[in-house]
Amino acid sequence: MGLEELTRTLTERRELSGADIAFAAAALADPAGADEVKASFLAALATKGETAAEIAAFAREFRARAVDPGVGEWSSRAIDIVGTGGDHAGGFNISSLVVLILASAGVVVMKHGNRGITSKCGSADLLSALGVRLDAPPELARRALAELGYTFFFAPAYHPAFRHIAPVRKLLASRGQRSVFNILGPVINPGRPAHVLMGVFSAAWVPVMADVLDQLGIEAGLTGHGDLGGGRGIDELTTATPNRVRGAGRVREIDGWWQPQDFGFVPGTFDGLRGGDVVENLAIVDAILAGRAPSVLIDTLLLNAATALWLMRKVPSVQDGVELARDHLLGGAVRTKIAATREFYAA
Repeated sequence: MGLEELTRTLTERRELSGADIAFAAAALADPAGADEVKASFLAALATKGETAAEIAAFAREFRARAVDPGVGEWSSRAIDIVGTGGDHAGGFNISSLVVLILASAGVVVMKHGNRGITSKCGSADLLSALGVRLDAPPELARRALAELGYTFFFAPAYHPAFRHIAPVRKLLASRGQRSVFNILGPVINPGRPAHVLMGVFSAAWVPVMADVLDQLGIEAGLTGHGDLGGGRGIDELTTATPNRVRGAGRVREIDGWWQPQDFGFVPGTFDGLRGGDVVENLAIVDAILAGRAPSVLIDTLLLNAATALWLMRKVPSVQDGVELARDHLLGGAVRTKIAATREFYAA
């Protein structure tokens, strides 16, 4: 069996088995494999349409190949705030600020991310500018969890197998072709947190990614997508959009649409959520902490933080988490957490 044979299976619209995916993952990570053969396989898989079972199987394979940061003692009480990317909406790094709100509120956060690929400023870019050391070894990541309440796993440092897949992804991107690797990032966090709040690039993928979380045995998770209309959207829950949501784990009964008004917010416009490069986003952080940012941006941060607090059972409902999140964001706790972050990594 080779990747070519699996590619033929996919062109016949047949689903891959777990054994097929184990073989494919090994072949994709093999530096001796031909990029065109790998690209044909990934394109055929995307054309068929990846099932939740296939994505979950790929996630298991690449989790097994990841560097183990040794954070298992925190995993059951940790959450990742993460997005698939790929929405091309140009939004601000919502998840990065939500991480800091949650850590300030005593929630353990394991953030997994990368530099901007489809945006000017990815989560790694902004957190690095706020003082996080991207090349921190696992022992420092563990200390960060203990002392700061959160840590950041820089994807390239924890997934060495992806080095041999990156040229294929670039090849596919040059052809305008998506692949399963565009959606694997949020489900291969090396820390394996038991809770996930995941933004998804397309409303159609919201239930699929929730099913993936279920198949990976998540304790509680929520996938969401902000619908901008006209076939456009953002991989965030926002107070500028209706939000397609689906739960996983113990909240899997959640399945539908959340409106900003459901949680006491006045809907805003998407323009207030736009971000820029690192310098521009740092200025936006300052405006947020001073209470000078657009209300739709502050409200969107609060909605996401409150949702995470609810997933973590810190509050009985999302609405109950809004004021708690506001107190930490605007009351000085997040600014203090940023200062503590700079001090920790500078030591």
